[in-house]
Amino acid sequence: LYIDFFYKRHDNFWKWHAMGKLPAIAKASNMLICGEDLGMVPEGVPEVMQQLNMLSLEVQRMPKNPKVEFAHPADAPYLSVCTTSTHDMSTIRGWWEEDKEKTKRFYHHVLGHNDKMPFYAEPWICEEIINQHLHSPAMWAIFPIQDLIAMDGSLRWDQTDKERINVPSDPENKWRYRMTLSLDELLAANDFNQLIKDLVHLSGRDADY
Repeated sequence: LYIDFFYKRHDNFWKWHAMGKLPAIAKASNMLICGEDLGMVPEGVPEVMQQLNMLSLEVQRMPKNPKVEFAHPADAPYLSVCTTSTHDMSTIRGWWEEDKEKTKRFYHHVLGHNDKMPFYAEPWICEEIINQHLHSPAMWAIFPIQDLIAMDGSLRWDQTDKERINVPSDPENKWRYRMTLSLDELLAANDFNQLIKDLVHLSGRDADY
């Protein structure tokens, strides 16, 4: 009865309301629409988003397939945004230190390494994860600045726990994250900027279509 009430009886109701409102919103501008379809969403959400060509949000640590522990960026649909983290999640570095057994499975099975897992998410590990996402078939690959800076050992913050933007379960969390670099310092970080340019170029995301 519980399952039927919350997950079946109202599905068509919400789908009907969505198709009555979302097409008008979509036609109001030329902007792409991305749906935040993570977590527990009504069964009809993917169908509605596909009908309206709305981009889904694909996060490696939040797979939509219940049979897998981690989503692989290579499996993301074209009409999607793939990302390493969101404002409501820990960064790559923070997540790496939260559950070592889970991180170990990720290191071996997703990144494909056979050696001992590093205790911290070293810059080269963060680069591998970013690179996986850049090579995804997703239309957009968008990253938090913290995960990008994590690729450079000379720029990233030594306080990993301070990188997270928001903790939804904590009402006292005030979104206190601030960039540790000024824009001038970021612009002057030639090696870091060149690394990003090279990764983007090698992934083909700088191509003119």
